[in-house]
Amino acid sequence: MRKSVKSMLSPLGKAVALACSLAMCVSLAACSSSSSDSKSSSDSSDKKGQIAGVTAKGKLGEKPTISFNTPMTVSDGSYVVLQKGDGDVIEEGDRVCAQGIALNVKDGTELMDTWTKNTPDCSLKVDSKTLSSTYYNQIKGAKINTTIGFGVNAQDSSGYSYILAMTFVSKSKDLEKATGEEVKDVPANLPKVTRAKNGKPSIDMNGQGSVDSLISQTLIKGNGAKLTDKNTVVVKYTGWLTDGKQFDSSWDRDSTIDADLFSDSSGQHQVIEGWQKGLVGQTVGSQVLLVIPPDQAYGDKEQGSIPANSTLVFVIDILAAY
Repeated sequence: MRKSVKSMLSPLGKAVALACSLAMCVSLAACSSSSSDSKSSSDSSDKKGQIAGVTAKGKLGEKPTISFNTPMTVSDGSYVVLQKGDGDVIEEGDRVCAQGIALNVKDGTELMDTWTKNTPDCSLKVDSKTLSSTYYNQIKGAKINTTIGFGVNAQDSSGYSYILAMTFVSKSKDLEKATGEEVKDVPANLPKVTRAKNGKPSIDMNGQGSVDSLISQTLIKGNGAKLTDKNTVVVKYTGWLTDGKQFDSSWDRDSTIDADLFSDSSGQHQVIEGWQKGLVGQTVGSQVLLVIPPDQAYGDKEQGSIPANSTLVFVIDILAAY
């Protein structure tokens, strides 16, 4: 669960060089003070928003060599298709893994590269609600191994203007609910969880009271990847107090959250400690019951409708991880 309603989860994903992931670069473009249709008289984008004068060479699916005359300028929302792929078509709802290069348009220097260490960013989901129209329109319908360059004018302290060349190397679908094998030996004294047809959980607290130590109980054992403290995990969840009062549910919002299980640069977890400790080691596809003591949740601080010193109960479906 997010440490606060608005700000607990990092929106930018895991950092690479320049503390800039591909997701961060996309966010910088989407949040730019310039509109997606902005132009300047000296930029290298035509009236349709396509960047002119940029080319790429190399084998599909491998790091391309990108060329353009410097210096140049780019508009936010501009793009150029550098290589057309030969793989499967990227569809609505796909999670896409992309390798990327960011090239300074002033001098052509490389600002960021995921190819060298083979660290593709898999945080991009093809969804018009979360991607800006430029990225959504160009990524949806493209084929795997396509490389597209996007113009970005960073609004952070770096002030860089660059071409972000993204090569889409694989795709997958997030689960819609936990899928796997029902765990048979759940202790009888724990809260009882039932599920609607769509997977939404309901709970009978079964006399559950406050606890002093974390309880992490797998209810459905998924067969996907095991979570580590380096993952971001995509989940649906519902949270209750031990009196049975529900205080939050992503199911009610028909949404998921991306929860970082790793620590930030100051060593702080990006989720409450009970989530971090309770989810690391679980597998994608699993449903997990967490009973979290106050010192691994919000302690003696009131949090919205959650009273101070509350034991929290969560049922979490693990839908994907990256």
